[in-house]
Amino acid sequence: MSKREGFALCRFLIIILLWGFVAGDAPGREVWCVAKNNAEDAALQSAVEWACGAGGADCGAIHGGGPCFDPSNMQNTASYAFNDYFRKHAISEENCNFGNNAAITSFNPSFGNCKFPSR
Repeated sequence: MSKREGFALCRFLIIILLWGFVAGDAPGREVWCVAKNNAEDAALQSAVEWACGAGGADCGAIHGGGPCFDPSNMQNTASYAFNDYFRKHAISEENCNFGNNAAITSFNPSFGNCKFPSR
């Protein structure tokens, strides 16, 4: 194998490994889909309405009386809806976008009695 072929093979393997980490396929790695800190509340609200409606996310926990209900914090509300959608579909960057208002994180966004499922 030439150096050029070896380099190409090495680059290919690195890309495959990185893709596995981004897609959440790394063994034992927990990931969540959360709202971005700089997202506007109006954009988040619209994305939540889609995720909880046509997107099929289970949003019972963010409705009144639910453990994640917090009408004063759109960031937390959206994060819960986004993460539920993300869990129900292939765990990938494209399923954690919501108009570029969400991102994948390895930091557990759970708070108080509100537990965000992972992996």
